[in-house]
Amino acid sequence: MTKFIFVTGGVVSSLGKGLTSASIGMLLERRGLCVRMQKLDPYINVDPGTMSPYQHGEVYVLDDGSETDLDLGHYERFTNSPLTRDSNYTTGQIYQAVINKERRGEFLGKTVQVIPHVTDEIKSVIRKLAADDVDVVITEIGGTVGDIESLPFLEAIRQLALDLGKENCLYIHLTLVPYLKAAGELKTKPTQHSVGQLRQIGIQPDVLICRTDRELPLAERQKIALFCNVPVEAVIEERDKDFSIYEVPLSLMNNRLDELIIRKLRLEGVGPLQLDDWKELLHVLRNPEHEISVAVVGKYAEHRDAYKSIYEALDHAGIAHRAQVRVQRIQSEQVEHQGAERLLAGFDGVLVPGGFGERGIEGKVQAIRFAREREIPFLGICLGMQCAVIEFARHVAGLAGAHSTEFDKDTPHPVICLLDEQKQITDKGGTMRLGAQPCVLQPGTRAWEAYGQALIHERHRHRYEFNNAYRQQLAEHGLVISGTSPDGRLVEIVELAKHPWFVAVQFHPEFKSKPTAAHPLFRDFIGAAIQRRRAPGELAASEA
Repeated sequence: MTKFIFVTGGVVSSLGKGLTSASIGMLLERRGLCVRMQKLDPYINVDPGTMSPYQHGEVYVLDDGSETDLDLGHYERFTNSPLTRDSNYTTGQIYQAVINKERRGEFLGKTVQVIPHVTDEIKSVIRKLAADDVDVVITEIGGTVGDIESLPFLEAIRQLALDLGKENCLYIHLTLVPYLKAAGELKTKPTQHSVGQLRQIGIQPDVLICRTDRELPLAERQKIALFCNVPVEAVIEERDKDFSIYEVPLSLMNNRLDELIIRKLRLEGVGPLQLDDWKELLHVLRNPEHEISVAVVGKYAEHRDAYKSIYEALDHAGIAHRAQVRVQRIQSEQVEHQGAERLLAGFDGVLVPGGFGERGIEGKVQAIRFAREREIPFLGICLGMQCAVIEFARHVAGLAGAHSTEFDKDTPHPVICLLDEQKQITDKGGTMRLGAQPCVLQPGTRAWEAYGQALIHERHRHRYEFNNAYRQQLAEHGLVISGTSPDGRLVEIVELAKHPWFVAVQFHPEFKSKPTAAHPLFRDFIGAAIQRRRAPGELAASEA
């Protein structure tokens, strides 16, 4: 029978429930168990697709096209759990489903209420992940205990212990134990209050994971255990990780959390923990052989979570080359006002990520021109690819005023536009391309060299496309179309042959990168940046 783990958070937000949940999933997987991951978000939006990155960070896209919470990125990077649209639900989706059932008459005229109808819907989406071959389902409850919007979710997971049997459910509560400098001591009262709120709802946590910036002494753990009604061994210290988030699984392992979970849930067929490759990647992170700098020029650069997966993918590529990648986040609007020369000189690589809206577009175009003319390794992603096409059309092909119809409907050269089914330019009816789609690569190109195969599948999230009416003209000036849809209609990858490394893609490769398996494009981008940084003597020695 499938077991269920529920992860909640208390005291404050942003404690790292997503990282903790992903780390727990990883530890159980590395002991031979089959795990499924899920995030339930209490906000009323139907999905994060229309939310500002400043509000909620990046939108993480799955293979099936679902627009989900960024925590699902942690799940995929730490585990092998297959994620689908059933892996992320919001209050908006739950209520929408309940209202649709009421409209169809499925409740037979009953008064529709939070209990049992909303809570039953929540329980159904949790149980949907259970299967004969699934050992554990880990469900993270978004928000903070005490928030009014999360109450239906907490009530639902309380009921599940009655439905399934307490021996099949485990509650893990993540809290904060702050240190008061004036008093010179750690304070356990916030944790006690948070657990008290859970207990009022009817949930007794089985495990407490305590975030702290310093060691949690035994005396404090005993105090927490006594007042929160949990065994001392189930009070887990989770100290802040200044070095890398990839230390979290090892920290939990050192506290024997995996053994505690296995014992409490009576899980069978469990093997020894296999973490050799994870320990090796941490060793590489601590002992890099190279150091390079990369400028990420984006619209939302000041908000780190807006490009969370990109920064992680750069780290993964650094691990693959035993290099430390120092990332400088640069707002594209700053490039417009201060100039690319002033802001980008000295970097070993330039990356322009995706985004929506006109703000900062010209700064991205300037950054791309700087990377092209100075022969700095460049990677463009989604809108970054479209800006690369615009820049090339303007400054190499001589198409003055070239632009995207997203930003200039009257541009004389709409090199980026919406395409209808008759392959004609249109400004109406565009639909977003979402999820994994196939791409055929051209032999002998940078893209082919990176992937080492002809057919790939990558995840998309965009509406506007390369205008095929300009394909031949741009190709004649040196733009290489190195990847297209299988029917050849959609341009997926462009690159420059006469450049050390200049590749721009319509999709989002960062979503398929893992710390133990860097994405091929990020890997080769960082490899090119390292080559650029090396002194001539060092390069000659390495080739010899």
